[in-house]
Amino acid sequence: MRTILVHTGAMKGANKTVRQSVSLPEKTAAQVRTMAKTRRVSSNRILVELIETGIEAERRRQEEFFDLAKRFRSATDPEEVKRLGDKLGQMVFGD
Repeated sequence: MRTILVHTGAMKGANKTVRQSVSLPEKTAAQVRTMAKTRRVSSNRILVELIETGIEAERRRQEEFFDLAKRFRSATDPEEVKRLGDKLGQMVFGD
């Protein structure tokens, strides 16, 4: 008896990878190599972790911004409006 395996494409592969090429400044590349050696992982693994961390931080920053904007729009107290407006300005334009 034989079994024939047919892949229907119904199940997607887990974590499909895409090869990317990036150029890093020399100082950044050296820091990545140092981190990789310290943790005994590849430079590629460190880059992936740093990118994932950065993406998550950016997502949290956007959520914080939209939450603050929502609070600003619903605020009625002039002092609160000014404080929230100043905070929004700092988030948009920096300190």
